[in-house]
Amino acid sequence: MARGKAVEVYNVSKSFGTYQALDEVSFTIHENEFFTLLGPSGCGKTTLLRMIAGFESPSEGAILLSGQEIETLPPHKRRVNTVFQSYALFPHMTLAQNIAFGLENLGWDRKRREARVAEMLELVHMAPFAARRPAQLSGGQRQRIALARALAPEPKVLLLDEPLSALDLKLRQAMRDELRSLQKKTGITFIFVTHDQEEALDMSDRICVLGNGRIQQIGSPSEIYEDPANRFVADFIGETNFIETEVLSVQGEMARVRTPFGLEITARQKGLTGPGPATLSLRPEKIGMEAQADGWMLEGTVSGRNYMGGYTHYTVDVSGQSLRVSRRNSLSHADSYAPGQPVTIGFREDSARVLAR
Repeated sequence: MARGKAVEVYNVSKSFGTYQALDEVSFTIHENEFFTLLGPSGCGKTTLLRMIAGFESPSEGAILLSGQEIETLPPHKRRVNTVFQSYALFPHMTLAQNIAFGLENLGWDRKRREARVAEMLELVHMAPFAARRPAQLSGGQRQRIALARALAPEPKVLLLDEPLSALDLKLRQAMRDELRSLQKKTGITFIFVTHDQEEALDMSDRICVLGNGRIQQIGSPSEIYEDPANRFVADFIGETNFIETEVLSVQGEMARVRTPFGLEITARQKGLTGPGPATLSLRPEKIGMEAQADGWMLEGTVSGRNYMGGYTHYTVDVSGQSLRVSRRNSLSHADSYAPGQPVTIGFREDSARVLAR
């Protein structure tokens, strides 16, 4: 069943003097979708979020909320709420009062406010702490109250501006599950801004990768990771080996390329129309070592090793090219490889992607 359109962005550009923050950005976000704007610092993702919220205006283009143009509406008249990285809780108010504050400004009567505050505290598992003040809470608890306050007025869209970046790693991982669960329970469209690729892959229904003020690719987490549209996306999402190759021929979505290892392989391609130079992208975990190696086999020498707990990341030198290889550690970790050790590695053609330079 097709979902309605929650937010539509049409040819939106934003300039600050001579600086072009966004350049003709267009996309549609569906109702009840967890949509993430992902990109490096300065790519325009927070500027885009602020325009949806009403804190900035587009230089050109249109933004629609549930089919209504909202560029001229002030922030308080948009059914959109924002959760900031800093939480922005009132320190002199209790948690219940923080959640109730916006509802009171909207004219909700006392009985309705109290019922909604109780519901929100239960939703974020903070009911026993209703009488406490923000200073008495941990970072994760403050984040939950900030979420409860933003969700209380029943917005059409919830905007989240890097809300987990101030938390430590363990808490950040736990809050990902909380956010995903809240989004499913409430049915509210979430627009999440982050520069953390792992957060985006873990939580999103779809990801919009932004770079240099433009959309580089929009797709599901698996599409973004497995089939990057260009070198920028392949480089920004996860880790990959870039191997400069020569395209021999292109037929539809496939390209025949000559690699510096002396191999000619056929792999899926993006952005190519004919012969010429290109880049082969090969993820480290797609390369097998020794008994796990299959497909095209290469002989190399281990030149580096980084133990990461569940995985060990190796650097293997092959024909003057250094390749990163990720290998899940065994129960005994007895089959690790030392720098200087010769190894056989292998990869399958369907694991590689040929990208335009």
